[in-house]
Amino acid sequence: MSEAIPDISVVVPVHDEEGAAGPLAREIAAAFAGRSYEMVFVDDASRDGTLAELRGLMAELPALRVLGHGSNAGQSRAVRTGVLAARGAIVVTLDGDGQNPPADAPGLADLLAASPPSVALVGGRRAKRQDSEAKRQASLWANRIRRKLLGDDADDTGCGLKAFRREVFLRLPYFDHLHRYLPALMIREGYQNLYLDVDHRHRETGRSKYTNWGRLMASLSDLVGVMWLKSRSRKPGAISEFRRSPAG
Repeated sequence: MSEAIPDISVVVPVHDEEGAAGPLAREIAAAFAGRSYEMVFVDDASRDGTLAELRGLMAELPALRVLGHGSNAGQSRAVRTGVLAARGAIVVTLDGDGQNPPADAPGLADLLAASPPSVALVGGRRAKRQDSEAKRQASLWANRIRRKLLGDDADDTGCGLKAFRREVFLRLPYFDHLHRYLPALMIREGYQNLYLDVDHRHRETGRSKYTNWGRLMASLSDLVGVMWLKSRSRKPGAISEFRRSPAG
């Protein structure tokens, strides 16, 4: 008998998150208990014990799938790897550091499932962000600049907690740091976004993979690229399929 296809795929990119990945997987299992789901952890060539920690949980957590990159390719590529492997029509993403509480994830998936097909993404919005003041201020200004230049509707694209339709995501052009521009790219494809406030926690293990300066340098080139993509988009309006007239 073939395995049932889940309704929801929870995709989690991880890199050097030993000590956080295992507890996070157990929290996801608790949050989605009783639902039709799978979780797909993608290890982006961790140098610590992250991969071994996750593989050791596979017998305990039947819904857990573990994929591994042969070389480090970044968060966006890990997300894409997970989405390509996912079997659910709705994909939920969380950051692998444990700062996104999995308890908030089902609410995003439920809102998307109840929304019309014109809504492609439900984004989390960190209501009480647990980061340094410097990081919060840098994010605030980056979001203001991005909204001004791209005309998107997101207040917090850096929140890793999102739910989106898998088939729409796979239509999007891929580039590094794609995950930070999903709302703008969904709008470019003619879809709508919704947002929900979610919690945010202090990082308990490991350290951030990015610095404010590193984010700024990547964001400047990415913004130019996404602005170009937006300028080159042409919408066809309603699409009709015409059928052959019956033979008379």
